[in-house]
Amino acid sequence: MMKKKAKGSFCGNVNRREFLGTVGGGFPALALTGLLGQEGFFNSAQGAVSSPNPLAPQAPMINGKAKSVIFLFMYGGPSHIDTFDYKPAMVGMDGKTIEVKTFGRGGKKNEGRIVEPKWKFNQYGECGKYVSDLFPNVGSCVDDIAFVHSMTADSPIHGSALLMMNSGSLISGHPSLGSWANYGLGSVNENLPGYVVMLDQSGGPISGAKNWTSGFMPASYQGTVFRSQGDPILNLNHVNGMDAKEQRILIDSLNHLNSGHLSPRYDNSNLAARISSYELAYRMQATAPEAIDLDDESEETKELYGLDRTETSDFGRKCLLSRRLVERGVRFIQLYSGGAHNDDNWDAHGDLETNHNHHAGATDKPIAGLLKDLKRRGMLDDTLVVWGGEFGRQPTAEYAQGTGRDHNSYGFTMWMAGGGIKGGVSTGQTDELGSMAVENRYEVKNLHATILSLMGLEPNNLSYFFGGLDQKLVGVEGAEPIHEIMA
Repeated sequence: MMKKKAKGSFCGNVNRREFLGTVGGGFPALALTGLLGQEGFFNSAQGAVSSPNPLAPQAPMINGKAKSVIFLFMYGGPSHIDTFDYKPAMVGMDGKTIEVKTFGRGGKKNEGRIVEPKWKFNQYGECGKYVSDLFPNVGSCVDDIAFVHSMTADSPIHGSALLMMNSGSLISGHPSLGSWANYGLGSVNENLPGYVVMLDQSGGPISGAKNWTSGFMPASYQGTVFRSQGDPILNLNHVNGMDAKEQRILIDSLNHLNSGHLSPRYDNSNLAARISSYELAYRMQATAPEAIDLDDESEETKELYGLDRTETSDFGRKCLLSRRLVERGVRFIQLYSGGAHNDDNWDAHGDLETNHNHHAGATDKPIAGLLKDLKRRGMLDDTLVVWGGEFGRQPTAEYAQGTGRDHNSYGFTMWMAGGGIKGGVSTGQTDELGSMAVENRYEVKNLHATILSLMGLEPNNLSYFFGGLDQKLVGVEGAEPIHEIMA
């Protein structure tokens, strides 16, 4: 018996509307890649159509000086009072138990045993900034650096504090700072990601990719993890036996099939991002290996970054690679010092001296090399370098014995250089023990507002519609930049 055709069916399989939608979506597939690479082909504001293209700016711009950002993330929480926040009043107090309010991994306490700074501080530069012996090379660059000594965080716990510093929210699922920057400004290089992340050689931070996710934005804006040696991205090489021409045909076929499912009636942002990623991966096969090839760098430059020394070579390669990526138009780069385990990051709960000597020793020379190299190439003016962790450390010991310090979200130090920053200045202040911010207290959203402003984005107007709200990195209530350090 012949099967009865459904009402409105076409050829007994689909209705006329579905047929026209499928065929109509297939004909322009060959032009889809070009459309994705031009205007904001999609906008998910009302869920009507798919995502904006990462190559196109999505926000009105103000007069910003920074074209790119290099965020040097010291994961685990470096001790501000042992690095850049000079506290001479603590000298001679070692071992004394005093009343001081703290809140860290060990909970809230009202007193503690003082651990005085374990390194001497010396003055550097024309500004006379005090820097500890942990960072003598960075100390030589202080006239180009602005220090913020009164940063605060909303959480003293690594996971949530990391998310806050990276995405402006204590909970996961929100776009990271690099995603916001690329969403607002777009990319200037079609052959490399706009947002690159390089992890510590011992692994990534707690929560992993949540720290560089694009959250509720299209997947095109998430960070791409690069390796500093070998293949920059795993599985990027051509498949064995397949040449570039054959691969181009395969990708075109995939794009053709995928584009048939794109519809202006539905939010297909993940599919659009997948199509875009295939194109980017294909182009990166030729460009990414060249970008990380350091063979054409002079021996003097390699030594400047510390590539000639075992303890500094890994982070030095990442810093040098960051400069090369900035030269090639990558918008946002984040480098991690410190891996997932306590012994591999700045989380000095036990032996402060061993911990900080190791991590500062691995990063001091490369960071100074990056600043000096950018400056001599004329790139520091439009490259913003940010240094800091998710919080600081307490002035008191965490345990009955030892020099370890617990987490401190009440007050800590971060610094910035280049990209519209005043050099040789400091703002904010913690109390005489460094336990909490007492002057010009700044929150993470103020730091984010500063970075966005320096990049030419209005932080209180940069938004993305999601969940019924115009979501912002700085929160729906907004935030002011740290004007005191902006040129």
